[in-house]
Amino acid sequence: MNTKKILKYAAVGILVLGALWAAAFFIKSNSKSAITYETRKPFIDNIERKTVATGKVVPEDEVEIKPQISGIIEKIYMKEGDEVKAGDLIAVIKVVPNEQALNQASGRVRNAEISLNNTRIEYDRNKKLFDRGVISSQAFNELQLRYDQAVQELDNARADYQIIRRGSAGGSASANTNIRATVTGTILEIPVEEGDQVIQSNNFNDGTTIATIADLGKMIFEGKVDEGEVAKLQLGMPLAISLGAIENQTFDAKLRFIAPKGIEESGAVQFTIEGDVEVSDEIFIRAGYSANASLVLEKKDSVMVIPEALLQFDTKTDEPYVEVAVGDQKFERKDVEIGISDGINVEIVSGLAENDEVKVWNKTEPVKKGTGEDTED
Repeated sequence: MNTKKILKYAAVGILVLGALWAAAFFIKSNSKSAITYETRKPFIDNIERKTVATGKVVPEDEVEIKPQISGIIEKIYMKEGDEVKAGDLIAVIKVVPNEQALNQASGRVRNAEISLNNTRIEYDRNKKLFDRGVISSQAFNELQLRYDQAVQELDNARADYQIIRRGSAGGSASANTNIRATVTGTILEIPVEEGDQVIQSNNFNDGTTIATIADLGKMIFEGKVDEGEVAKLQLGMPLAISLGAIENQTFDAKLRFIAPKGIEESGAVQFTIEGDVEVSDEIFIRAGYSANASLVLEKKDSVMVIPEALLQFDTKTDEPYVEVAVGDQKFERKDVEIGISDGINVEIVSGLAENDEVKVWNKTEPVKKGTGEDTED
């Protein structure tokens, strides 16, 4: 009998202990530590809203040097990156005349010679008659005119023949075959090589570019801004230019051009802008560097601001509000009117006082390493 009682009491004790352990485990696993919310006070600060335009830095003026005559590049005296002055020799062209044009020019010279010889014979005969008073002065003057025209026609024909054959009417072809720099600057590109055939620039053809020259001391920024921000831009606005190739260095610039027409790119309308960049003599900027231009669209001084992360938004009206402390860890909602934001702080137009304690509502609890359980700060 005693044994049965002992077993009965032992079973009851085990059940009681099991129930207590289960209750303790349930309470522990479902209980969370209370979160203590921190607060922040509004403060007075300057705030500005910026936008960034992506683009590149290029020379203000690029001059393309083109030949005045077609031919083959015989010699190139410069290379890309060389500094040149106006008049410096860049390359020499060897003229390769067109066979048909050369033959026509040669035929024109022979015709002019025949015409001149015939006119000379008639001129010499009539001059004798004029000297003896046989013919009038008017008749002789007309003959003199025909003779002078024949001489001029022969000179013109011979000059055209020399231009087609050598590239110049004179004894030297340097006037047209020597390619010289027309401006002072740096040679950015020489897209031809010795032996390449080139075409002269004329009314029907742009011609072959022998070299591109630019003054790297006069650079501009070319970029694009979104249509939502272009209306806030004004000519003369300051720009802060940062180059991808030059770290920890910014360059001042002024907005000088805003495109009157936008271009649609990837579903968004973009407007081209340009700015004059102030280049330092100590820093060498290469043409085509990728660049970003920071523009201040709106700025306000000495206004009340709070960290933008403190804002909450009504799920129905999407209106902003904050929670303000009214006691120990007790908060109430206050609707606020906000102004401009720089992405970190936001202007508070109305709804808060400087001594209000604003709840840091999105604070997260740290995680215990190795357990995955939340804990209090």
